[in-house]
Amino acid sequence: MLRRIQVVVRGASRGRCYHDESFGYRKPREYVFPDYTQTQLDNRAANASLLRYVDSMRTHGHRAARIDPLDLIQREEVAALFPGRYGLKEEEARYNVNGILWTKRVGEQGDEAKWWTLGEIRRHLREVYVGRIGYEYMHSPSKTERLWFSHLLESQSLPSPEDTPLTAVDEQKKKRIHELLARSEVFDNFLQLKFPNLKRYGLEGGESMLPALDSLFSAASQGGIQHIILAMPHRGRLNLLTDLLKFSPTALFHKIKGGSEVPEYLGAEGDVLSHLVASPTLDYGSQHPLKVSLLPNPSHLEAANPVALGKTRAKQFALLKTSPAECKLGDKVLCVQLHGDASFTGQGVVMESLGLSNLPHFTSGGSVHLVVDNNIGYTTPASGTRSSMYCSDIGKMINAPVLHVNGDHPEDVVRAMDIAFRYRNYFRKDIIVDLLVYRRCRHNELDLPGITSPLMYEKIAARQSVPQLYEAKLIKENVMSEYDIGAVRTTYKAHLESKLAKVSSYEPTASMLEGQWAGMVWPASTGAWWDPETGVEGDVLRRVGRGSVAIPDGFEIHPKLQRHVKNRLLSIEVGKGIDWATAEAMAFGSLMLEGYDVRISGQDVGRGTFSHRHAMLVNQKTEGVIVPLNDDEVLGAPGRLELANSSLSEMAVLGFEYGASWERPNLLPIWEAQFGDFFNGAQVIIDTYISSSETKWLKQSGIVMMLPHGLDGAGPEHSSSRIERMLQLTNDRYDVDSSEPAGINMHVVFPTTPAQYFHLLRRQMKRNFRKPLVLAGPKGLLRLSAASASLADMEPGTRFQPVLDDPMAAKHKEKVKRVIMLSGKIYYELIKARHDRSLDQDVALIRIEELAPFPFTVLESVLRGYTNAREWVWVQEEPRNQGAWGHVGCRIESLLERMGVEVRLRYVGRRESAVPAPGIGGIYQRQQGEVLGGAFEGM
Repeated sequence: MLRRIQVVVRGASRGRCYHDESFGYRKPREYVFPDYTQTQLDNRAANASLLRYVDSMRTHGHRAARIDPLDLIQREEVAALFPGRYGLKEEEARYNVNGILWTKRVGEQGDEAKWWTLGEIRRHLREVYVGRIGYEYMHSPSKTERLWFSHLLESQSLPSPEDTPLTAVDEQKKKRIHELLARSEVFDNFLQLKFPNLKRYGLEGGESMLPALDSLFSAASQGGIQHIILAMPHRGRLNLLTDLLKFSPTALFHKIKGGSEVPEYLGAEGDVLSHLVASPTLDYGSQHPLKVSLLPNPSHLEAANPVALGKTRAKQFALLKTSPAECKLGDKVLCVQLHGDASFTGQGVVMESLGLSNLPHFTSGGSVHLVVDNNIGYTTPASGTRSSMYCSDIGKMINAPVLHVNGDHPEDVVRAMDIAFRYRNYFRKDIIVDLLVYRRCRHNELDLPGITSPLMYEKIAARQSVPQLYEAKLIKENVMSEYDIGAVRTTYKAHLESKLAKVSSYEPTASMLEGQWAGMVWPASTGAWWDPETGVEGDVLRRVGRGSVAIPDGFEIHPKLQRHVKNRLLSIEVGKGIDWATAEAMAFGSLMLEGYDVRISGQDVGRGTFSHRHAMLVNQKTEGVIVPLNDDEVLGAPGRLELANSSLSEMAVLGFEYGASWERPNLLPIWEAQFGDFFNGAQVIIDTYISSSETKWLKQSGIVMMLPHGLDGAGPEHSSSRIERMLQLTNDRYDVDSSEPAGINMHVVFPTTPAQYFHLLRRQMKRNFRKPLVLAGPKGLLRLSAASASLADMEPGTRFQPVLDDPMAAKHKEKVKRVIMLSGKIYYELIKARHDRSLDQDVALIRIEELAPFPFTVLESVLRGYTNAREWVWVQEEPRNQGAWGHVGCRIESLLERMGVEVRLRYVGRRESAVPAPGIGGIYQRQQGEVLGGAFEGM
């Protein structure tokens, strides 16, 4: 299937940038599966009953496969697997299987009759499909994929002569598998002995996860992959870190004993043990070393998945942009996601993330999913965690093949991972490996599992461990002796003892400014904080503005957009009346001219929810799409604009954009909520990543969350971006004497002019560090003439202003009696109400545009100019328990106290409410009138 990727490709018409459907897409190789010859078709028709039996084995064999190590899965007898059901009863009856069953490579005597007895056919199919790996691939709508799988599994080879057969598990490989299994068990036992009260979320019972990943890494490296982005939860994380990802056991023991994983001078507060990370370079003998980046994860299961997808896509985007001829989508970067069985079924972000896998702007060439299936979720058995047969059934929404494999048999696990990588690398699509294991110690090592699952844990207690079972197998096969096995365990235990002895002298280090982040600075470092000028030469602004609505000859836009184009060009010509969309286009285009890329994603961002942006234009005759700012003949910018109209998802899409921001500091990543309150569907990403990653993990991000905000009679759901929540998530200081904002975890702003918006977007990129930006965006102001800007507001010498003084009151400050402080769109309603009451000389309206970090110094400078003011008021249209009041009230009061003001700050706004705004129009209008009236009451 050809995936549609609209990114940076030049179209055929005069170099214009169109939606190119093939950019970065690596078309699967041309398979040599021939069409069935007439002889084969005749044979299939003549042996239709046999064909139905074979297809039933392919479809239903997994239902009888021996995939459960504890044999707890309740399975009914699978009647579809009996030949007699299809009228096939004679074991010695011979059938021509040509065109029905694969027996050797395609192309080798393809029309020669292959006569097998029914017994031979049955044994062969059961060996393939009813073994310790269960295959689900017949649900795929792709004939090619079904043929690929059936041929690979039944003939033990791949279709093209140049392809190698499945990796053989030779003696060396068996010893490697044993080493990983044994080390994992020794590691868990060591931690249990040395730290018996530690919740370590060990891998006992699921040790096969390690050879599974080792095999995948090896296959990926041999297949040309150079970067693996890995997301996983807590289970087995410490085993993976120390056994495969070169994490220092000394650093681990240091953390267990209460030490910090990063240098304390950086000011980070760190995270729990089960969220540690590593990014080693591994050598699997290929031409290029393999870089594996294990991402930080929160305790919210599966939340790391979209972040990993975004980071993978961003890394590939950089490769595609620099060398599209040499590197196609998925060639060098692979996303690997580990899941738990209960969370894979239960967490909605899994469905959202899978839904991104084949979408334009979000696909990254296919992920390999490994579900560590314990058949239990915390204390809940599988029967209570899902409504489907398998936890992996959610993957069928994207027709992903599924391989179920018994974790008690590591060699079969290695085989399954080899198949999984081959599929992903051929088709560049997601595939799922369901690794069925068990949890010997329950959710954590302090639980008593027998309390709620006595029968399961009676079985577990009576059986040998996975490493012990494999050791017995190797001894029987004369691959290893008992002495060899003991040596592996003894050597590793001694290694751990030596590393534990070094804890007292261990000093943590940090390397967070490498690769593309080289040249950036740590925000809290001395002298790092600065706000650069973000103004741009007028000629450049005009060039960008005109280019943003440049339409090629013969391209027919919607008639109503003619006015949009005309108004934009007119405002650019006169240098005034520039609206928000035009200022935004100027910010994007000017950054692109400086080499930055811009990516804005969300629902309907190309046009804009409020039909204001129109950054991409659709031909009304052909539905062809152009992005004018990407036209080399118009702008000729080295940077590119990617407009990613997303699926109807918040959590996965925001997580995706956040992951991209980790990878590319030269990218301006913007997520625009369709309405501001829609962010609550992504609250987990905001809480556990955006607001806290710098403090926990030393991760900088320039992500912009654009959240339309403002009460305008739209009712409870589409009025508020819950700005109070965002402010509560900041670590903004209360200290009025502090003027150092470097420690702020994220900025929260509520701009009231297009120029302010312009400067904010450019500031994100022009600083030499990155901070998340929460931008309460306009709705009603998008076309309000009073809320427009001039080119002069955006030219050199200008920058974002955290506080805007009242331009009218500033002319006669000594006459002002009441100073009203506010934020957001209500400013324009207050201006009108003040004028209607003839109070222009009596009341000053001071806009606090940046709410966090709170602008103590700038605000004090503005307020001290109103020497005769006797009343100080905060006005907002949101209810008192919402909006900015809870954040700014105490800070303004402390500032007034320092200024010697004896009168307390007065609040004017809606009273406390359970909703952001009423749903009844009459109530809304009355409340809004009361707010405006209260602002000028008594004057």
